[in-house]
This record gives sequence, C-alpha cells and structure tokens, in this order.
Amino acid sequence: MNLSQEIARQLEIIRRGTVEIVPENELEAKIRKSLTSGVPLKVKLGLDPTAPDIHLGHTVPLQKMRQFQDLGHEAIIVIGDFTGRIGDPTGKSETRKQLTEEQILANAQTYKEQIFKILDQDKTQITFNSHWLAPLNFADLIKLAATVTVARMLERDDFSKRYKEGQPISIHEFFYPLMQGYDSVALKADVELGGTDQKFNLLMGRTLQKEYGQEPQIALMTPILEGLDGVHKMSKSLGNYIGVYESPREIFGKTMSIPDELMVRYFELVTKVPLEEIKTIEQGLANGDVHPRDLKMRLGREIVHIYYDLAQAEAAQAEFIRMFQNKELPDEIPHYIPSNECGHRANILIVLVDAGLASGKNEARRLVEQGAVKAGEHKVMSIDEDIELSDGLILRAGKRKFAQVKRID
Repeated sequence: MNLSQEIARQLEIIRRGTVEIVPENELEAKIRKSLTSGVPLKVKLGLDPTAPDIHLGHTVPLQKMRQFQDLGHEAIIVIGDFTGRIGDPTGKSETRKQLTEEQILANAQTYKEQIFKILDQDKTQITFNSHWLAPLNFADLIKLAATVTVARMLERDDFSKRYKEGQPISIHEFFYPLMQGYDSVALKADVELGGTDQKFNLLMGRTLQKEYGQEPQIALMTPILEGLDGVHKMSKSLGNYIGVYESPREIFGKTMSIPDELMVRYFELVTKVPLEEIKTIEQGLANGDVHPRDLKMRLGREIVHIYYDLAQAEAAQAEFIRMFQNKELPDEIPHYIPSNECGHRANILIVLVDAGLASGKNEARRLVEQGAVKAGEHKVMSIDEDIELSDGLILRAGKRKFAQVKRID
C-alpha cells in the first residue's frame, strides 16, 4: 500500500461516526507528516470526572480514540482533576457545584477502570491536568485570560442564553474552556476528540495553541448518542442509559429495547463491527433480508462482548430468550432482605428503593406510573399502594430487574 492509499485508509476509518472535523484538510496533512516522519499523532481526549460511572454515550469518543490507537497513533487521556473542580458548564442553565478533590479522585479511579474495557491500556497515556494547571501563577492566568474576549465567550450557546435570561455566570466558569484549551498547549496535541457539545472547548484549544506559537490541533467531533427512548441524549438522570458497569443481562436486555431505527447508529458508534459489514447490515435491513430482532440480538452480543467475554454475552442472550420469549424467570434472582424501615409491609416506592430496584423515589414513581412494577403476579398501579413483604415474594421493576423477599425474622 503506497502513502496516498494509507492516508485514504486512515481518513476513512477516522471519518466513521464523525460529525465534523475542523479542518479536515489539516488532518490529512498531519497524517501525511506522521507517516513520512514515523512520529505518531498525539490524540487527546479529556474526561471530566464529575460522576463515578460512564454509559455508552460516553464511550463514543473512546471508540474513536481506540481507532486512532489501532492506526498507530498516541492516545492521551486527560483526567480533568483540576477543571473538574469547576465542572464543565456546557449545556448547563446554572453554575455547577464544585466537587471536592477526594470526590474527583475517586471518580477518576472508576473512570480508569472502565475506559480500559475499550482502550489498549499498554498504548494509552493517562495524565491529570493538575500537573500543568496547578503550577500556574496569577501572571500566567492573566496572560491566559488575555487571549480571549468576553464577547467570544458569550458566543457559547449556554453562556449566551444564561446572560440573556439574567441567570448568573461566575467568572470562574469562563476559565473552563481556557483551561481545557491550555491542556492542548501543555500536551502539544495534534488532535482533540469530543462530542458536538464540546465544539467551543475544542476550538479554544486551536486558538490557544496559535497564541502560544504551536501548530493548531484538529477538532474532531463525534455525535451525541440517543438513549433507549430514541429521542433524548443518553442520560442517567433520564433513565434511558446503558451503563458499561451493568451486568451482561442488563446490558443485553436494555439493548433489545432500543428503537429499530437506531440499530445501525449503535453498531457504528458503540461496537467494533467493521464499517463494510455495517453497510451490509444497513442494506439487509432496508431490503428486508435481515429480521430486526435477530440483528438487535447480535447488537446486544457485540456490546456485552466489549465489556465482558463472549461466553457471558451468549449467556445473556440465552437468558433473554428464556425470560421474554418463553416467559420464564431468570436463573438467579437476588435476595432482598427488607430493612427495618420497610418491616413486613411498606409503600411500594420505599420498597423499590430499599430493594435496589430503583435508584430513588423519582425513578420508583416513574416505574409504577408506567405499569412496570409487579409484586408476584399483581401489577402495582398506584404509588400509594402498600405491599405485604412475605417470604419468597418476587418483585419486578421493568423487564429486567428482579428481587426475591428473604425474611430472616
């Protein structure tokens, strides 16, 4: 394969599942320079550790990072332990609460455990941006702040909207994109990855690199993954997410609930299935050669296999078929020992939270109102209903969560 063919091959892989590359002609030039010099591109992805767990939506840029790794480039994960003290204001209607250093470090450790289910650990550099941001003195900060005008900052949709609505914007929030951009200066990044909602922050890296006399990075934006409802951005708060830390059964079952029209998008963005094969899958769906249910089962296996082994992926599929096609219960149902608060009889919302079937009363309320809760064969239809917690009672929330009451009194 000659140089031009290899450049074209790399660009085709990099374009997969990409919304925008700014600017693409410079990326081509960087790849050419990398191949002729033998020096890999430095590809940066920043992670803001303000929550302990990641879901499939977070993995979209991680999958892109893995593609760069497989092409021989250098992957640099920046844990935003310093920027995390501010919290990314992107898309926020109010100033975010600042986390403690202990919370950030705990979340960062969890992130590190989860991202290596996708990235090649031996080829990944993990660094913390406190290494170069903490030593900056006040003179350094003035120099950094002088590179960007207030008018430029107010071009951001979230800042602009809050300003027009009279919502407060703290000065320290303006420093978030500046610090993220300075990360690129410190690392001399060639490419930075991020979702489309990160465009302003990614372009800030280009701006600052120019100010500091560096060749500007390429800003590569990946799409925002829709959640299980097929409408809204995947979000834990909306309950439409698939967590990478969830059990194989849960991941597989949730995958089976995504809308058919999202299957190809999920194959492209969160699996390792080759692009040519995805094109064949899309064509098979369009002409009716492939049954959507069978394809969705394969999607479930592919996703589970990324985070677990093949045997667990196949077992998750077998259990799904047994539970939902044959209407049987799962092989293993977790035991639930009611707390003193619940005793022998309690309100259904309290029971769901106590049994670990809902993360809180809001989710419990939503499950009941959707008609997704059963106590034995009884469907619970009211949030005011009390449940008799007899020994052996099987509680069910949604299609995949079960708990069996185990009395020890």
